Amino acid sequence: MADGKVVGLDIGTSMIRVAIGELDPDTGNIRIAGTASRKSAGLRNGVIVNIEDAKNAIKETIDAAEQNAGTTVESVITAIGGSQIESQNSRGTVPVSSANKSTKEISRADVERVIECATAIKVPDDREKLHVIPQNYIVDGIGGITDPIHRMGTRLEAEVHIVTAAKTIIQNIRSCISRSDFILDGVMLKTLAQTQSVCHQDEMELGSILIDMGAGTTDVLLLLKGAPIGTFSIPVGGNLVTNDISVVGGISTAAAEEIKIKNGCCWVEGITPDSDLDVILPGVGGRAPEVMKRSQLAQIIQARVEQIFTLVKAALRKNTGDSIKELSGNIILTGGGAMMDGVIDLAQKVFHTTSVRLGVPESLGGIEEDYRRPDFATVIGLVLANKSLASGKDRSRRSKNHPVRKEKQKGESLLKRIFKSLF
Repeated sequence: MADGKVVGLDIGTSMIRVAIGELDPDTGNIRIAGTASRKSAGLRNGVIVNIEDAKNAIKETIDAAEQNAGTTVESVITAIGGSQIESQNSRGTVPVSSANKSTKEISRADVERVIECATAIKVPDDREKLHVIPQNYIVDGIGGITDPIHRMGTRLEAEVHIVTAAKTIIQNIRSCISRSDFILDGVMLKTLAQTQSVCHQDEMELGSILIDMGAGTTDVLLLLKGAPIGTFSIPVGGNLVTNDISVVGGISTAAAEEIKIKNGCCWVEGITPDSDLDVILPGVGGRAPEVMKRSQLAQIIQARVEQIFTLVKAALRKNTGDSIKELSGNIILTGGGAMMDGVIDLAQKVFHTTSVRLGVPESLGGIEEDYRRPDFATVIGLVLANKSLASGKDRSRRSKNHPVRKEKQKGESLLKRIFKSLF
């Protein structure tokens, strides 16, 4: 964008969120000018199943953010997560080339060659590479090098983390945003975006686990030595909690969701006699309302959230192997589910550690700071990770039928450059 703005769009299963960031040309810092959140539509477990409904919800949310910011936007960058994401680690090796045979100084061209070598893996036709993130460089057997350029050596190796996504999922996202009459600057892994808004550098170096507690899925990103080492998703989320309340209480899903948000707690031990309030369950079909104690509601919720954490723990063991033993940072909880009372206590119990905290975005100014919540971690992260877009080449809002291929390629190239600088 040439107007000094970058816009993050989080298309979630239950909610769509938008954050508009404005670049201060004097300081180079980003200020959050406006945010908005609206109920999602046309999605199931993080996947778009009705493009028209999703398009309308996206447009409504962006329009609301524009009104709150007192400005208009032309393009957005969005995030993707859930079961459509896969990842793997890869390694490549190249000899160091040199014009002067007496010296073997590593150049940028050598780094580009070794990254290309490391990413030369077979990807199924129905998938495309979303991110290639360097983890570690090794020069003549010596590892732990973050920037090998200008070092002397004869052999250069690179370890990278490769994230792929289903092509049809990205195409549906692109179609929704195009039909909403906005330009798509790029697509970024949700949990990777969140690291930019809620993770500290020392946490990423020591090794941390970021858990995004969404409505349809629970996404996990493992960080070690400043880079991702594992990415996976559990196909369960907060919607199952809502469903449990609905079934046990004999009430509608909408009523159960409202009760969960207003009175929910996933740690029974944290409810004192003074806070064990009555929860009114609305009557259905002329039936009289019923009363449930908050502690009873917490028992229902805790059982399901504990199951979700247990599934994450099992998946961590399966996907990381011995690498998990090296993690000594924090477990960072983000997403709407992380806003529930008692979630830190329950996570500490399941993972047997006190190193658990909420992922709350930093203060970036603005008239209101209602974005400083775990459920806004994705959109704030998108804005921070891609603030260079705010000073990019001017692009105007496109019509519904504008082709997206040229724009897509430009956005992906830019994202690759961003990740090289971030990690």
